[in-house]
Amino acid sequence: MRRFFGGSTVFAFLLVSLASTAMAQVKVGIINTQKALLDTAELKKAQAQLEAKFKPRQDAMEKAQKEIQGIQQQLQANAGKLTPQAEQDYQIQGQRKQRELQRLGEDLQADVDRERNDILAKSGQRMQAIVQKLAEEKGLDIVLDVSQAVYFKPTLDVTKDATVAYDKAHPAN
Repeated sequence: MRRFFGGSTVFAFLLVSLASTAMAQVKVGIINTQKALLDTAELKKAQAQLEAKFKPRQDAMEKAQKEIQGIQQQLQANAGKLTPQAEQDYQIQGQRKQRELQRLGEDLQADVDRERNDILAKSGQRMQAIVQKLAEEKGLDIVLDVSQAVYFKPTLDVTKDATVAYDKAHPAN
């Protein structure tokens, strides 16, 4: 039932409701919320900080990957020259490094996702307030996200205005 009342259905309902008030002039604005957020100085700075914060862990993953490649090369270079025990030791060492690399990657991805989601949630709330204020200033009755619009005139796009207003209200220090 929830799926039935998805974004497209709500959008269509809004349009029908607006059309029923044919005598009233409705001013509409369109925003690409994702682009507006990603273009803010605050999010650009946060992205750079995330990259710097997690760089040592990415470097550790690259090091582990090189160690795995080194073990594989040793096995190939010494094929037939190693004792069965030495060959098995290399294989076990490679498997351990592979599991270590996988754990490092999963932990890193989880930490990056968690921090990114926190940043986006905070910024998303701020952007919503900015868009509301912008709509009031421009006298817009409704602001729709571009993902809900099939067609719109470029003059209705307030994405750039929202980004500028966001940067002004929340400067990236």
